[in-house]
Amino acid sequence: MRMSDLRLPEGVSAYSGESPDEVAQALAGTVTRFLDARLKEAPRVSLVVSGGSTPLPFFRSLSDMDLEWGRVDVLLADERWVEEGDDASNTRLVRENLLQNKASSARFLSLKQPGATPVEGLARVKAELADLALPVDVLILGMGNDGHTASLFPDAPELEAAMDTECQEIVAASTPVSQPQKRITLTWPLLREARFTALHLKGEDKVATLSQAIAEPEKVLEMPVRAFLKPGLRVFWSP
Repeated sequence: MRMSDLRLPEGVSAYSGESPDEVAQALAGTVTRFLDARLKEAPRVSLVVSGGSTPLPFFRSLSDMDLEWGRVDVLLADERWVEEGDDASNTRLVRENLLQNKASSARFLSLKQPGATPVEGLARVKAELADLALPVDVLILGMGNDGHTASLFPDAPELEAAMDTECQEIVAASTPVSQPQKRITLTWPLLREARFTALHLKGEDKVATLSQAIAEPEKVLEMPVRAFLKPGLRVFWSP
């Protein structure tokens, strides 16, 4: 199954390329143009990214883009509660692949702070994000084959609170039983308000997952990515 086989919800658009590098370059160009336009209106702009292997070509392409990077705040949508030196650290991934070249002057706001658990570190995370201007400007999400996005996992005990429309917190601990590490995630009320949101996917399996999400949009807690399948979302996909 390919992206062209899907009937996307009204207002959701898709860009498909023949290779991950082609799609990464298209996404990097789109993000750069959007942030550049925002910098003409605001003193600082924000870029929220996701970890994993799929965004690596996007990170590398974006790091070479001409932008006033010194006025850009970069942060992750979620993070595993591991030290930065750990192979599972997405903070390390961002530092080594995005915050390089022209993007080396961007300000990174880390979701991983001191504390034995995400709950213990929550206050420090909130302090780290205290001057982040809201709404965030650009949000790049990924998606797991269980329909999770960020660390909004279907099997996380904290999911319902983090997805609550009345949630007043911008970050939440996430302890999905299916995952080996505890996590921290931005909450849905913060994520949903992003000025620009893209879903960056690779592989036919992700198209199948997206098709499943589209089929029953009301069952958000079963597949949290469904909460983002709304007008304005742009899907970037490669085989």
